[in-house]
Amino acid sequence: MKETMTPKERWLAVLRREKPDRVPMDYWGTDEATQAVMRYLGCATADELFAQLHIDRPLDVGPRYVGPPIAPGYDMYGCHHRYIDYGTGVYSEVDYYPLARYASVDEIEATYTWPTPDWFDYSIIPVQLKGNEHRPVRGGGSEPFLTYTHLRGMEQAYMDLALNPEMVHYCLDKLFDFAYENTRRIYEQIPGQVTFSYVAEDLGSQERLLFSRKHIREFLLPRMQRMMALVHEGGGYVFTHSDGAVRPVIPDLIEIGMDVLNPVQWRCQGMERAGLKRDFGDRVIFHGGVDNQQTLPFGSVADVQEEVRANLAVLGAGGGYILAPCHNVQAVSPPENVVTMYETGYHEGWL
Repeated sequence: MKETMTPKERWLAVLRREKPDRVPMDYWGTDEATQAVMRYLGCATADELFAQLHIDRPLDVGPRYVGPPIAPGYDMYGCHHRYIDYGTGVYSEVDYYPLARYASVDEIEATYTWPTPDWFDYSIIPVQLKGNEHRPVRGGGSEPFLTYTHLRGMEQAYMDLALNPEMVHYCLDKLFDFAYENTRRIYEQIPGQVTFSYVAEDLGSQERLLFSRKHIREFLLPRMQRMMALVHEGGGYVFTHSDGAVRPVIPDLIEIGMDVLNPVQWRCQGMERAGLKRDFGDRVIFHGGVDNQQTLPFGSVADVQEEVRANLAVLGAGGGYILAPCHNVQAVSPPENVVTMYETGYHEGWL
């Protein structure tokens, strides 16, 4: 078969519920996993890897930080990060939470400085598109509760939902306002050219929701809806990432404007693929679906082939599917399994 679409055209066909030449494929992976696959294939760059495996990788666009100097190891929110070695790679962990010591909103307002989009230069964004016109574009978006856990500490952040709701509302308003204006300015720089924005919050664990539905509806959904409306006003699609067992809130997310659901962790409670496709497939695009907790790291090549075929047959039935791993491929996954995922998707994803 011969490709008749660019990656951007392929993504847009799926998002518009039109027929692409084949199922688009996306890549998520840690640096260590990506380097391992590059060595396996003999690729000098990630772009060579994406081209060889026919991956329809989106282009991320964004502004350049020009704000106050940031000390090494810190981010613009004042959180300190350290790297943890887990044997096959490293990950960043926050070990200083700048708002942890505060007991009231008044204290935060008196001494804490919130970042502003004025700390960024957005004029560089049009240049980022040059030479990448064939790729889908991801820009802007939000994931503020994750930032809130970095500001307060994970345990305290969840306790705050019940014990300090006024602080949660105050901080989320600040974080969402930043995300909203940041996204608006990105869209302003390249009108009509952002394909999708990432409006995310991790709402699920392996077996159930991380929050009560009451708290999701009180603290998150109204603010996420405002973000989603901005994306739609700018001509983009809403890409919603939420790990885990999130089936109970999928109808809520669709109602407020979600277009794409990622990562479809089908081994989690209630996330069976056939049920998701049956109940929501006419209202949401599925992105992901290749398990990176069991199949990719510990399965055989045949297991990976079988899973990709199942995803194409179930999630891809009648369209509405973008093939990708369920979150970042980890370094423990054999490179041959990663390559098999994309080779199988390419050879069997023609429509």
